[in-house]
Amino acid sequence: MVPKVEGAWDIHYLDQLLAQIEAKHGLRRPILTHAILETAEGVNNVTAIAGASPRMHGISLGPADLAASRAMKTTRVGGGHPGYKVLADPSAEGARAAAPQDLWHYTIARMVDACAVAGIKPFYGPFADFADEEACETQFRNAFIMGCSGAWTLHPSQIPIAKRVFSPDPAEVAAAQKILAALPGGGGAVMIDGRMQDDATWKQAKVLVDLAQGVAAKDPEMAGQYGL
Repeated sequence: MVPKVEGAWDIHYLDQLLAQIEAKHGLRRPILTHAILETAEGVNNVTAIAGASPRMHGISLGPADLAASRAMKTTRVGGGHPGYKVLADPSAEGARAAAPQDLWHYTIARMVDACAVAGIKPFYGPFADFADEEACETQFRNAFIMGCSGAWTLHPSQIPIAKRVFSPDPAEVAAAQKILAALPGGGGAVMIDGRMQDDATWKQAKVLVDLAQGVAAKDPEMAGQYGL
């Protein structure tokens, strides 16, 4: 069952259908729902969608359908576009440096915020250029740093990329553990390696350590790297 969802009202209707299925088959565990953000209307309503039902598990970005919905001029699925960039002022020699921009930054940020408020998980969507593993890893990492919990994989070659990217770096986990140890309970402020750490950075560190503990519980190899 994959109904089109563009607002909270669609989630409420889906809830009713799922409740009937659960009752008919005597299911004791609730059926959860996962939305794909792939229309301009859906992006406009993403906060309402994320909080529309206790059944909501998470939301994934659907870049191809969303691009079409917005009339974006690209046939790529995920990732950037060589024409989407900013130019520096001309140098004395006339050369101009160019910096590519992230087509999906705004949408991912809105999705992550909506999911954080609702207490559900945000995910990056598919990256269709299987041959460009470096670009895939870069896009996945952008999404991870911004707060996404994972990403779709369309090809077996992308599975190790996703595993690598969405498992926090052992060095960063070690640094986070150092902050937690220096600030038991998150109170006060200390200097660690020349940087001030306080309750705000304690919260940031806890995010990394909690994620590492979750990864370690399922992956003995990563548990060894984290020292957990």
